[in-house]
Amino acid sequence: MTGLPDLPGPAGSPGSAGPPGPLGRGTVGRRRFLRTGAGAAATLALPPALTACSANSGKMRLVGVADQQQPIEELLAVYRRSHPEEGFTTSFAPTDQVQTVVRTQLAGGNAPDLHVLYPGSGSAMSMAELSRAGLLTDLSAQAWTRSIPRGFDAAYRSGGRTYLYSAGSSVIGAVYNRRAFATACVQPPRTWGELLDVCDRLKAKGIVPIALGTATPWVTQLISYALVPEAVYAKNARFDDDMAAGRARFRGSGWADALGKYRELQRRGFFNDNPNGTTFEQQTSLVTTGKAAMAVQVAAVLASYRQATRTPGELGMFPFPAGDDPARQWIPAGVVAGLGVATHAKHPARAKAFIDFLGRQENINRWASAVSAIPFTRDASTRLDPLLTDFLPIIDGGRAVPFMDQRWPNAEVQPAHFAAVQDLLAGKTDVDGALGQMDKAYGKTS
Repeated sequence: MTGLPDLPGPAGSPGSAGPPGPLGRGTVGRRRFLRTGAGAAATLALPPALTACSANSGKMRLVGVADQQQPIEELLAVYRRSHPEEGFTTSFAPTDQVQTVVRTQLAGGNAPDLHVLYPGSGSAMSMAELSRAGLLTDLSAQAWTRSIPRGFDAAYRSGGRTYLYSAGSSVIGAVYNRRAFATACVQPPRTWGELLDVCDRLKAKGIVPIALGTATPWVTQLISYALVPEAVYAKNARFDDDMAAGRARFRGSGWADALGKYRELQRRGFFNDNPNGTTFEQQTSLVTTGKAAMAVQVAAVLASYRQATRTPGELGMFPFPAGDDPARQWIPAGVVAGLGVATHAKHPARAKAFIDFLGRQENINRWASAVSAIPFTRDASTRLDPLLTDFLPIIDGGRAVPFMDQRWPNAEVQPAHFAAVQDLLAGKTDVDGALGQMDKAYGKTS
């Protein structure tokens, strides 16, 4: 999902809380960086390694966002064991800073050798956008690219060529507090009807059923994304193609059912008071303290939730139900942010060699494990986060779809979605009006 924020990194990480991608986004999220005119001013505040001035000494320069710091640093340490002569200069910063500066450097021919790259299309730093601009190196000759599932083509490939390295996909579901569920004598629901019943019983016990922190804008999209696969793609797997061809709109589609259910959860009092005044951090605290039972979140935040509680074993995660047949449930599973090699990299062969190393199964596993993702290819050595177990049969059954924004055509739709949901929760618009805002943004050209 390109609409996620940076997760908090390890101690000393320059990233801000908040996932990025998801999974800080500021007010509109990752797509805001399309406005690259502020690049020169932003450079002044960035770490030296993020600027072209550090591109000396023969070291490769790698720039990532904060939620990539842990997997990249772990894998660089492994790489250096077999390549002791290889040197890297790395920098990690909040998403908006990285995207603004790196996009400007890519266009100017002084980009880092390796840089964060987002799957699919819809932003100025997405795989499709940068490859169309001739700013990415083709990775198609590398062996790992032949294992990418066909359903992920739109995330990794453009024009039949592979430009993105990403370890796999992250799911959206309900992170829940087992103790709160036990207090209300309920189990994770498997249907929409069961969900409503569970929420009623939690509410009767004085527990907020669903924590929601839409003061942090990227959080607004998660319930939509959890509901839309069942409402839209289970009925029409080619909905994105129909949108692109002008045969469909958000209005009049299953999106209306999804946002209607979002609104129903609010009408029934299943959210905390004033979601638009509640942050991601406060949402997390509500769940980890047991004041709220669950939050719809991307799996990449599991590390943050575990760090926020003394009893991480009390946390669980389940697919958020939107229909009435658990055997046919559909879920969102979006490819996580990865790396690309700049066309104008100073050390292109060395950068490609590092990507080839990342494409080994054991390293795909390492990266995916660090961010609680599901590797795009798995073998007997793959060890998944145990909280993701219930998602695997759905993914392997072909009932998972990319995060919706990964097929949107421009950088305007996602912030329009953020604003539409906030307006919906505030009573400033209805479902039809919210979808009209999104249709208007979809029709814009970047």
